[in-house]
Amino acid sequence: MKNPNRKKWQERYEKGGLRDADFTSLSGRPLEPLYSWEDLEGYDPETRLGYPGAYPYTRGVHPSMYRGKLWTMRQFAGMGTADQTNERYKFLLEKGQTGLSVAFDNPTLYGRDADHPLSAGEVGKTGVAVSSLADMERLFDGIPLDRVSTSMTINAPAAWIFAMFLANAEKRGIPFKALRGTLQNDILKEYIAQKEWIFPPEPHLRLITDLMAYCAEEVPQWNTISISGYHIREAGSTAAQELAFTLADGFAYVEHAVAAGMDIDDFAPRLSFFFNSHLDFFEEIAKMRAARRIWARAMRDKYKAKNPRSWLCRFHVQTAGCSLTAQQPEVNVVRTALEALAGVLGGCQSLHTNSMDEALALPSEKAVEIALRTQQVIAFESGAANVIDPLGGSYYVEKLTDALEEEAERYFRKIDELGGVVPAIEQGFFQREITRAAYEYQMALSKKKKFHVGVNEFVNPGQTLEIPLLEIDESVERDQVERLRRLRAERDNAAAEKALRDLKAAAFGGRNLMPPLLDCARRYATLGEISDALTEVFGEYREQPFF
Repeated sequence: MKNPNRKKWQERYEKGGLRDADFTSLSGRPLEPLYSWEDLEGYDPETRLGYPGAYPYTRGVHPSMYRGKLWTMRQFAGMGTADQTNERYKFLLEKGQTGLSVAFDNPTLYGRDADHPLSAGEVGKTGVAVSSLADMERLFDGIPLDRVSTSMTINAPAAWIFAMFLANAEKRGIPFKALRGTLQNDILKEYIAQKEWIFPPEPHLRLITDLMAYCAEEVPQWNTISISGYHIREAGSTAAQELAFTLADGFAYVEHAVAAGMDIDDFAPRLSFFFNSHLDFFEEIAKMRAARRIWARAMRDKYKAKNPRSWLCRFHVQTAGCSLTAQQPEVNVVRTALEALAGVLGGCQSLHTNSMDEALALPSEKAVEIALRTQQVIAFESGAANVIDPLGGSYYVEKLTDALEEEAERYFRKIDELGGVVPAIEQGFFQREITRAAYEYQMALSKKKKFHVGVNEFVNPGQTLEIPLLEIDESVERDQVERLRRLRAERDNAAAEKALRDLKAAAFGGRNLMPPLLDCARRYATLGEISDALTEVFGEYREQPFF
């Protein structure tokens, strides 16, 4: 029976008149005008919420959360040459950044050297160009890798980029066991959303499992995969799709590693996640809370992990690049601040805040400093870090957390019906779902059911751009190609060629590929040479068109 006071309010609400607006979430989820205890009928806070640092981790993965340690402020950065990016890293560390995050250029992301024909015009333009151990040496010159954690956003060639990182640490006398950081290394989301792959799924999954096994023994503080929903969201998914598809990918990696003979508690504690924080403030917070609960339950109950650290959904958050506008770019500072605050209230372990100019170019020094200062204001001035899960118990947030969890579970059942993540990719399921969501959102913008300030409403006609932009000079490509030429002329080519032959032999066999990849890196085999050697064994992947 409906509460009589609520009934009276409902009558007054309906008579009060409503403005002409679309009262749905950014993802199109219908929203009630008011949430109360009646919407949580039968809700058991002890089992659904619990306490921070305890199952089901809805309220956070650590008992003290930001009272014990603030999130890592990890600005994503990379541009031009390794030397230019090294300067940016030192600038950010000087300004108070607490972790590094490497952005690679497109040729590197595809496993191509700077002098490959398809690299022309792309070298250093959207990130840093890394073609060999020599570039890795310059990239991290003077940076204490044993004291600063490093994240690298790379997927298809992740294993051999990481081998170069390890070889650099080895040359500097830094023990592998002292290295801390994260490798994105999430190939499944490449097939789903970002489209930067080299081989078919199975060889890539073998490389990931080999790296997980190697790091469990040799680099125990390293997060071997950052299972990424960020790019799924940037491709146009809803919050629920990002949540479901990301965790489904995570489950697939777990299953593949277990099938390869690994003990789940040997690798699961080093799995991490990477979520997008978009503009719908409460939906994003609820999504992150739901992710922790779903992952903990699956790891404990379905996959039978015994170590509570295996149950933790630890994640990095980046504010939504797709929310940034080229129009009125200064307004992006406001968008980023709201998205960053949602990431903090959602309980992230590290955070990147986008710069106001990123819809137009790689961030300028001034813009990236403002982005970092945004995190610092949230951390030290807003009060958001003083109380753990301050929105816990909110009728709206708890109802929304439950709703997102339920929608994710429906997606899991559908993926299982299709035979799992890889068959679902091959059938185009994820791609079609994201395309549909992106189309519906674009139609909502076109019909002005949703608004993007400065784009489809509150437009300033004829406004000229008044912020300085970073430009990558064409000399970057020429210099990088020349470095490659000198490298091949000066290295021990016989040793490099032998290392590449040994790598191919290991790929044909069943040996772990990390030791031969590390030897290739030590011998200054290039990124593209390693990719070509493995492609001879594994072949190239071609996506089928879906309609």
